[in-house]
Amino acid sequence: MKKLYLIRHAKSDWSNPSLEDFDRPLNKRGEKNAPFMATILKQKNANPDLIISSPAYRTKKTAKLIKKGIAFKGEILFDEHLYEASLKTMLEIVNFINDDYDKVFIIGHNPTLNMLAFYLVGFNENIPTCGVLEIEFDCDSWREVNKKSAKLISFDYPKKKY
Repeated sequence: MKKLYLIRHAKSDWSNPSLEDFDRPLNKRGEKNAPFMATILKQKNANPDLIISSPAYRTKKTAKLIKKGIAFKGEILFDEHLYEASLKTMLEIVNFINDDYDKVFIIGHNPTLNMLAFYLVGFNENIPTCGVLEIEFDCDSWREVNKKSAKLISFDYPKKKY
């Protein structure tokens, strides 16, 4: 059994128009929501074996805040392919996760996370900033992950929990 948590980065700051999209930081709400969602994940016993994150600034910060909030001791793997990834790329990232890891957090961006969620479990809602989809797979290898083995377990986001 494999479990994947798709986590969209927290709310970003658009106040500096000269910044490239990749370099945008979190805004005050994002700085508050990431630790809040980490608390929700910790309450659900969502202890990952691995965290994979986009290296974009806002996503890195989200990953670090979640790591701290759940007291994750491992390293975060920053994968440049997660930034502006296609559905095909996302599926390749998932399918090539080492099978030693059973629970994995992927922290990334929309529209990619929405596309992956729709493809795997028919999830047809927008994943808001700092939203978390928990998907379980009835298989023992990440290479076997597909829509037939996937089941949506939960969907949480900051405004749902306030």
